[in-house]
Amino acid sequence: MKNYTITVNGTVYDVTVEEGGAGSAPVRAAAPKAAPKAAAAPAAAPAAAAGGIEVTASVPGKVFKVEASVGQAVKSGDTIVILEAMKMEIPVVAPEDGTVASINVSVGGSVESGDVLATLN
Repeated sequence: MKNYTITVNGTVYDVTVEEGGAGSAPVRAAAPKAAPKAAAAPAAAPAAAAGGIEVTASVPGKVFKVEASVGQAVKSGDTIVILEAMKMEIPVVAPEDGTVASINVSVGGSVESGDVLATLN
């Protein structure tokens, strides 16, 4: 058995994968748990100058489209940037309501998982 911690849209899951034969690998997922507060605090400090809320890339890829512009009011769930990864378009959405303070990427640029794409106030 292997244990993994996976974060999906800010929710942390502990997942156990059993190694098995014949192509079957049962997966058991524990109930979601709160994201660790210690990890979020250091990341918030540098963003305070441009905007208090960071919008980050969940996967590595290329910037396919920038949907929002600086000064635009957005609601939680509104698309800010669309990434292209593995021939799929992946929307990156606002984690909460706010105003776009900065867009830190441009169309065609490469991003890594965790890179700050934009900030919100």
